[in-house]
Amino acid sequence: MPKKEIHPQWFKETKVFCDGQLIMITSSTKPELKVDIWSGNHPFYTGAQRIIDTEGRVERFYRKYNFPKNN
Repeated sequence: MPKKEIHPQWFKETKVFCDGQLIMITSSTKPELKVDIWSGNHPFYTGAQRIIDTEGRVERFYRKYNFPKNN
C-alpha cells in the first residue's frame, strides 16, 4: 500500500512558458513552468548552431603539445 499524504500535488494542466509565450501544456507538480530554452529556440534544434574554430584551435593544440599533424 502506498503511503498517504507523502506525494506532492499533481496538476493535470501545467502551462509551460518561454519568454512570456505559451509553449505547451503538460502535467507536473507545479501549475506553471517558466523555461529559458526549449527545442523551439535552441540553436541545436533550429539549425543555427555553428562550430567556430577561432584562431585554429586544433593547430594551436598540435603546436602546444608537438603532435604531428595527420594530413
